[in-house]
Amino acid sequence: MTSSSSLPRKGLAALAAAVCVAGVTGLAPAHAAGVREPAADAPWVVSLGDSFISGEAGRWAGNSNEPENGWSGTDRAYDPETGESDPAKVYGASYEDGCNRSDVAEVHSLTLDVRKLNLACSGATSTAVKLPENGGKPFKGEPSQAEQLQKAVTGQPVRAVVVSIGGNDLGFSDIIAECTKQFLKPFGGSPCAPDAEQQVKDRLPGVRTAVVETLADVRTALKRAGHRDGSYRLVLQSYPSPLPDAARVRYPGEKYDRLTEGGCPFFDKDLTWAHDDLVPQISAAVAEAAHEAGAEFLDLSRAFEGREVCSAGTRHADLEHPPSGKTSEWMRFLTTGAGQGQLQESLHPNRYGQQALGTCLGLQLEQPAGDHRCVNTPGRGPAAMALAASG
Repeated sequence: MTSSSSLPRKGLAALAAAVCVAGVTGLAPAHAAGVREPAADAPWVVSLGDSFISGEAGRWAGNSNEPENGWSGTDRAYDPETGESDPAKVYGASYEDGCNRSDVAEVHSLTLDVRKLNLACSGATSTAVKLPENGGKPFKGEPSQAEQLQKAVTGQPVRAVVVSIGGNDLGFSDIIAECTKQFLKPFGGSPCAPDAEQQVKDRLPGVRTAVVETLADVRTALKRAGHRDGSYRLVLQSYPSPLPDAARVRYPGEKYDRLTEGGCPFFDKDLTWAHDDLVPQISAAVAEAAHEAGAEFLDLSRAFEGREVCSAGTRHADLEHPPSGKTSEWMRFLTTGAGQGQLQESLHPNRYGQQALGTCLGLQLEQPAGDHRCVNTPGRGPAAMALAASG
């Protein structure tokens, strides 16, 4: 959030006007700490899609409202010698165009002996991935991701391509933004869920079709690059819930402390709807698309259970309690972008969340091809993720 003190009324109005949480989503600027260099002839694992796999919000190690020492050590872009932050330390050149591919993005958090390429971009829809002849278009100044994939892996061994797509086709960020605006209205605000439920129902069939078409183009790009079906793994993943249900929120009572302290300005009904209905519905549609396209499905919808923004059992970092993968939230809380970080980082997996997703993907690729769901281990860090049977 913008400071450790309560946000003034005009700040609430500014947020209401500005909040439009960026899309659910190249190369990372650096390898994640502790990940060893792969063998020179190791196969590639490539990530495609949106911000949930590009590494958006990977700059942050947990959340904090206290600005000292780089927001209590949560800002990985902070330089204690200069007292300033440089997001390019985490996002590299992708910070300039807003793709925000972080050094701890899911694929770069893999510990497998593979080479890693992150072509995903924050805000991408299916058209940013598809081939041009099928409606693919450049996005943020870059060619379609399928085009980039074909060029990158021609003549190169490929172990897997993992895709996260569909959230922006659905308009997930717009739905969440409307829920936030309703909460922030001084008078007359009401839960967004009743209206949003019908929007989601109407849009999901189109999302499913778009995802199937996207996966078909990924296969075509790989075939053109010399890779036959069955010589690589194609994994489609869903999205982890960014918010807990109302029964587990750390700030009861639908008060403004959900904004000024927690970064979760939502009505109880909307929290429970987003957690219990919206995320599972998206996951089910994505799973259907994976099955139709002949891809594996990795269900992440409950991967962050108990680690969501404002979830009871987690805490913000402060000078006495440094950030930790065991106690911190794994999602970036909602910010205006006027204080710490960017608005588009809001409600995306932070460093710990990205590392957890990397663990999930590694577990998936170490198993025979098939569908799984990934869950965390309460009280333990991102390395303690586990796979369970899908369904």
